[in-house]
This record gives sequence, structure tokens and C-alpha cells, in this order.
Amino acid sequence: MRISGAATMHAPAGQVWAALTDPAVLVATIPGCERFETAGPDTYRFTVAAAVASIQASYTGEVSLSQQQEPISFVLTASGAGAPGTVTTSVQITLADVADGTTELSYDADAVIGGLIANVGQRMLYSVARRLAGAFFTSVDEILAGAPAAEPGPVPEVPVPEVPVPEVPVPEVPVPEVPVPAVPVLEVPVPTVPVPELTAPEGGGEPPDSGFARGMLAGAGVTLAGVAAAGLIRRYRQTRWGAR
Repeated sequence: MRISGAATMHAPAGQVWAALTDPAVLVATIPGCERFETAGPDTYRFTVAAAVASIQASYTGEVSLSQQQEPISFVLTASGAGAPGTVTTSVQITLADVADGTTELSYDADAVIGGLIANVGQRMLYSVARRLAGAFFTSVDEILAGAPAAEPGPVPEVPVPEVPVPEVPVPEVPVPEVPVPAVPVLEVPVPTVPVPELTAPEGGGEPPDSGFARGMLAGAGVTLAGVAAAGLIRRYRQTRWGAR
């Protein structure tokens, strides 16, 4: 993402150069800057709290100055990282003296943004970056003019419009009821077997079948008697014929 712009600084180019490279001035003028300290020759460490849309977090990183041509131009390279993502940028700053004692400042930045904040959208990121750059150069100009720099306030949040999601009705699919046929229960009739009832004859006496039972016993007795008599006769004959 490329960002460019310009600002009029109410001081000669030399003073503007000195202010832009002074850590004490930078920590007081960078929006959301919480820490800015020297890490080496022309290298600084920083902590910045920034908000983009509804994403607000702290970023830590380093910034360095290179290709310095005092008091005409220099290149500022910065890289920072936070929970929502990363930012790496290279900014070419050019200063030009104007006859009325002011300085025309122009900048041309190339930024690479990654992580969650990259999903915010390039147009919104461009708008926030331009706003931050304008607030920064305004604060530096106030210090150059002798006025104390205003405390950097929170970065204004750019609202993200909510896109309504249409509700798609889910049709109800009727579940057909499958009738369960009734299975008839077959009743098997159990035949009733009559049980004859033996009754005694009127006037007392024995049941009708008692004479039949006596007849059977009598017949059995006669048969046994006949068998015994036949055996005696056979034995008699054998004895008689044996005596002759």
C-alpha cells in the first residue's frame, strides 16, 4: 500500500530535520506512542498503541534512519508487530526551504500489512494512515512554532459498516406417517370334550358297569380252572401210559 502527502512546517529545513530525528520530540508527537528509545546509531525501539476500526492493540518494533542528506532528505524504515498483525513501512521524507522561512515537507511511504488488520480493507487503512501522518506532522510543527505539543490522544476509530446477512428460511420437510396394518389375532376354538358322568341307578344298587366287571372276573376264573383241569388230565395220561 502506497501513501503520499505533504505538509507545511513553520521553521527552516534545518530545524525541521533536527526535530524529526530527536527521540524526545518523536515520543511526544507520534500518535499513541508509549515508548521511544535509542537502540543504536540512528536506530530506535518503540511501543505504539493504535486502533484501526474496532481492532485496538499495542505494537512494538524498531525504526531506523538511512540515506540521510541533511537537511534535505532521509529514509525512515519501521517494522512493528502486535496481536492483530504486522506492519512494515519505508518512508522517503524530503524537505525544501521556502522563501518565507517555512519548509515544504513531502513524504512517500510504501507499507506492507499482514495479519488480521489486513482484512480491514485498503481504503480504510489508507484513510487511517493519512490521518495519523497529518496528526504527527501537525504536532511536530507546533513544537517548532514554540507551542507545547498536545498530548497524543487515542487514534479515532473508523466504524466498519455492518453488512446484514439475510436469513434464509429452511423449509420444513413433512415426514409422512406410514400406517401400521393391524394384524388380526386368530382365535382357535378349543373343543369341549364331554366327560361322562356315572350315576348310580335309582333305588340304589350298583352302577351299570359293575355286572360287566363281575362277568369278566368270572370268565377269568373259569378260564384258569379249565387250564388247571387240562394240566391234571395230561399228567394223568402220561402216568398211565408210562405204566404200561
